[in-house]
Amino acid sequence: MRPPEGHGLLTGKVAVVTAAAGTGIGAAAAERCLLEGAAVVVSDWHERRLGETVERLAAEHGDRVTGIPCDVTDEAQVQQLFTGASVHFGRLDVVINNAGLGGTASILDMTDEQWQRVLDVTLNGTFRCTRAALRLLVEQGQGGAIVNNASVIGWRAQAGQAHYAAAKAGVMAFTRCTALDVAQHGIRVNAVAPSLATHPFLAKVTSEELLAELAGREAFGRAAQPWEVATVMIFLASDYATYLTGEVLSVSSQHP
Repeated sequence: MRPPEGHGLLTGKVAVVTAAAGTGIGAAAAERCLLEGAAVVVSDWHERRLGETVERLAAEHGDRVTGIPCDVTDEAQVQQLFTGASVHFGRLDVVINNAGLGGTASILDMTDEQWQRVLDVTLNGTFRCTRAALRLLVEQGQGGAIVNNASVIGWRAQAGQAHYAAAKAGVMAFTRCTALDVAQHGIRVNAVAPSLATHPFLAKVTSEELLAELAGREAFGRAAQPWEVATVMIFLASDYATYLTGEVLSVSSQHP
């Protein structure tokens, strides 16, 4: 399967995508935003990978893409990201909060540090970035869209994932409540909840046996490609979803 062609769904808009370096969902979302006509600020804490991603995307899309490093656990860096994006492109329209951190540990062995790190990146990072973005969007007074990356693990139990599941369930609840806070400003806040999307980083932190088991639960017998999640994110960010807010869309073919 190949990604669909762009249809100008984000033409004239400025998008920020967090955790966009490399080959995962964030990088796919950044590329999809560009294919749909947006100017894009890609961000990641890993500056070398971020630079490589910007270079690769700029080779095709020119000055419609730039990069700003950001660790979403650092409030000062979050502020610099969104201020920098607004200054560079003159406005902000779309934010895709993709930053998240997983890992596997039984609750019997999980340390405070493991729990706090996953929650700080995955849930608190989404909060920090959303807050910074919404303040800019409200000031602009022209609406906008936030798309958060949750996970079906926020709904479905999986051994060894208590910290990640709690964080992603938090992202879902945060999305719903935040949507009500800003609906009066014409700003939409939604989330996607992928089941399994394959990329090299996932293979590094998850066993091949577990990945095969999870893929076997999917109706198509395979994991999603990152672009298959990204296209749903772009739908939520686009004018095709003007009546959707506070929603969490499952990007899954998983059966019980």
